[in-house]
Amino acid sequence: MDEKYDVVVVGGGAAGLSGAVALARSRRSVLVVDSGEPRNAPAGHVHNYLARESTPPAELLSLGRAELAGYGGEVVAQTVTSIAHGDKGFEISLADGRRTYARRVLVATGLVDELPEIAGLADRWGQDVLHCPYCHGWEARDRAIGVLSTGPMTVHQALMWRQLTDDVVVFRHTHGDFDEAPLLARGIRIVDGVVAAVEAEDGQLTGIRLESGEVVAREALAIAPRATARADFLAPLGIEPEPVEFNGFVIGTRVPADASGMTSVPGLWVAGNVADMRAQVVVSAAAGLMAGAAINGNLVEEEAAEAVRRREMPFSHEIEREVAARVNEHQMHAPPFDRGSWEERYRSQPEMWSGRPNAQLVTEARDLEPGHALDAGCGEGGDAIWLAQQGWRVTAVDFSTTAIERGRAQAAKLGVADRITWVAADLADWLPESKYDLVTSHFLHVPSAARTAAFARLADAVAPGGTLLVVGHDPSDVHAGRPHMPDMMFTAEEVAETLDQSWASVAADVRERAAAETTVRDTVLVARKK
Repeated sequence: MDEKYDVVVVGGGAAGLSGAVALARSRRSVLVVDSGEPRNAPAGHVHNYLARESTPPAELLSLGRAELAGYGGEVVAQTVTSIAHGDKGFEISLADGRRTYARRVLVATGLVDELPEIAGLADRWGQDVLHCPYCHGWEARDRAIGVLSTGPMTVHQALMWRQLTDDVVVFRHTHGDFDEAPLLARGIRIVDGVVAAVEAEDGQLTGIRLESGEVVAREALAIAPRATARADFLAPLGIEPEPVEFNGFVIGTRVPADASGMTSVPGLWVAGNVADMRAQVVVSAAAGLMAGAAINGNLVEEEAAEAVRRREMPFSHEIEREVAARVNEHQMHAPPFDRGSWEERYRSQPEMWSGRPNAQLVTEARDLEPGHALDAGCGEGGDAIWLAQQGWRVTAVDFSTTAIERGRAQAAKLGVADRITWVAADLADWLPESKYDLVTSHFLHVPSAARTAAFARLADAVAPGGTLLVVGHDPSDVHAGRPHMPDMMFTAEEVAETLDQSWASVAADVRERAAAETTVRDTVLVARKK
């Protein structure tokens, strides 16, 4: 995982996933790190989310993850232990010892509800021990509701619940200093004494027991827990949650930020309950979207400023000699691309590629109707697995058996093994046994002498109505730090010239793509067969 993303999102709830999707749709590389501890896990359903009313929380997150994957975003189930900020961005440390890096960070870790220490109360939390009439009020309407007085919100809270039912009781408990007049005027009864326990039978709350032994029959209990932002790991950055007060009483904490979620640390944003303890799910999702858009805009401005700087830099003889020396170094160390050399490269490290799908594949294939795809030169299978996750049947071919075995293992781990056929073969010799709805090849290093025949074979494998996608390193991209391999590079126009009249459309393009700390140029051919 020692690689760099445009953005790492910490927290995979509504805010984090919403921000991640917005960024991935803007073609940013995004990793979501989620500890799997959603605040609303005990609740049966999400409410007040337009068109998603009563969706189970886990289902909403599953839908969000699938949507993110469709745009090439990643999710890892881990906990962030610390974040360090330096000149080149952020270093994010995970609980399992791994690290990852990011140009920007969005924190959407939510909050923790600190519940009163009353016997049986935590067991009923999110079911019939409730906190928000907007979140749960409709479902608790016309029932016998108790309100536990723990702070200055008591009167307001009780009046809100009274709107939904005629039967409301306020338990004075440990905070008895409140204005009784509005409660009594609305027919709300007040019960003195400290609450000792919440009682339940057959999975349903039945009453509230006082220390005196008296039990007041109730079907639900409303409380106002203290809400603490999950942000301890931000302390080394100088980020400390600030108290949220109501009438001089601290009811929770939040990470301070501006309206877009930007914090005092350059490059760090927050969204959702970690910044707004009152935000419901739909509000958190909206905040994530706003933060994601703000982060993307910030990156756009940075990239434009860098482009201007490079353009205005005087190209002195010293710089020219430096570039020439770098090119010569790449020529001397350009890796060979025969089968044995690739096998050795794969075996020399436990993982060579990120596992993410290539950006141009996501752009071109996400709106295609899934069918049968050929991934030519599949490597460790990032593209093939992504296609399978989108519903494609995939034939994945590479001449490295090590890469093939890694891809097969990852596909099994992700539950798509039955959708991918792995073939260890040299594309110079291998002949497809069928036609494909999509033939895709990314950065296939074929010497110029064999290139025409190789691409002709791939073009012939496309079924009528199918798509050919060929992506390579643009020959002008030596400055990006690539080895100088003119014999291995090609333009999209060169590939287009090899196609016959059986194609309905042929588009040859050069596209810029953010990679690590620079911008690279991909040559992209997209052709649709008649």
